[in-house]
Amino acid sequence: MTHHVILGAGPAGVIAAETIRKHAPHDEITVVGEENEAPYSRMAIPYLLIGKVGEEGTHLRHTAGHFDKLNVKVLKGVWAKNVDAGKRHIELSDGKSLSFDKLLIATGSRPNTPPIPGINGPGVHSCWTLADARAIADLAKPGAKVLQMGAGFIGCIIMEALQQRGVELSVVEMGDRMVPRMMGPMAGGMIKDWCEEKGVKVYTSAKVEAIERGGQSGEKSQGLLGKIANAVGLGGGSAMPAAGGGMAVRLSTGETLAADLVISATGVKPNVDFLENSGVRCMVGVLTDDRMQTNVEGIYAAGDCAEAFDKVSGKALVSAIQPNAAEQARVAALNMVGQSASLNGVTLINVLDTLGLISTSFGNWEGVEGGQHVELTDKAANKHLSLQFDGDVMVGCNSVGWTDHVGVMRGLVEGQVKLGEWKDKLMEDPTRLMDAYLAAAQGQGHWSGANDERRRG
Repeated sequence: MTHHVILGAGPAGVIAAETIRKHAPHDEITVVGEENEAPYSRMAIPYLLIGKVGEEGTHLRHTAGHFDKLNVKVLKGVWAKNVDAGKRHIELSDGKSLSFDKLLIATGSRPNTPPIPGINGPGVHSCWTLADARAIADLAKPGAKVLQMGAGFIGCIIMEALQQRGVELSVVEMGDRMVPRMMGPMAGGMIKDWCEEKGVKVYTSAKVEAIERGGQSGEKSQGLLGKIANAVGLGGGSAMPAAGGGMAVRLSTGETLAADLVISATGVKPNVDFLENSGVRCMVGVLTDDRMQTNVEGIYAAGDCAEAFDKVSGKALVSAIQPNAAEQARVAALNMVGQSASLNGVTLINVLDTLGLISTSFGNWEGVEGGQHVELTDKAANKHLSLQFDGDVMVGCNSVGWTDHVGVMRGLVEGQVKLGEWKDKLMEDPTRLMDAYLAAAQGQGHWSGANDERRRG
């Protein structure tokens, strides 16, 4: 009997376990989860903070005894300290060990906390786990001063949840615009303007340099706290608020902001450090082939920790979005049970709702060397569209405020559709995306999701 070990109890790990059980009803399956929680989705945490769901609403499976019924053993509150690929052996954090025949690395990613003085003290949290969400909910009361570091994709999702809790919110982003890894200057600037209109203070091209607290000693911290006290009318000798508040956050711009809560949303990185000296090859993430297998036979990776081939850019990348994680897990699991499955590739896909403003980013949104691009902007209507071409193929796009034909944009990029004469027509009028799809993509037998979109609309 084959023993499958899955490191990680997130969406990739759960889908892989279920897929293995479906096709190998008698194999042994062990899932190792780092947190002492039922398997859940991190993407549901903002909805928990808003109050749209309770904690049970974040759980990936809701049927009581789901994993017991599948005869899947789930270990909670433990993680892999190291892996010996040659001996098929895993050392766990609780001192115990596991042997495996097939291994799936689905350990996801973890917050990339910047080395800022004071960041590890009370009142500073990532928004990554259910434990983080509980701490944030306790501090993010209506009227509380909240400072968020980072305005990337994850940061914008968290920001919306915070804004709906009625806090006084400031966002600090080191890039020159919001969501700089997914949006160009015009699009990112428009999102910033939109957020400021909604009452969020946004500081771009800025960094947090230090976080000071009321209980700290030293002339420097007293000076910072005194500045804030004067600014909020407490007087230089008054005490700052306590119990999670009373923080003075110094920015690289020279400004100092008061905060009851600081949230670190400065990006994530694949959780692969435990694989050092394991024999499994890692670059940014765990390198995989189109079967999601690593350089070691019988060891696979999926999800946010996996570095898989992207057919549009022609290189391996980590695409940390749940749909990609789910497909990678399915492919890996099928190969683990002896079937033949391959990944069609991953594409950078982002659709973001920022305080009601929809923005999208697909593929090589920054363009390619020697390529062409076209932009259409209506700032008054909060609309922007940017298309990138390599020859007659649309290889990437950005949009802000365009809710029509999002599926078509994705289909043209992922399908690598040869547009022919329609490339020049889109250069003249980039809004004719549906016409271009109907004329070019369908005739080449490409992705047909636009048909569904047309019927819905």
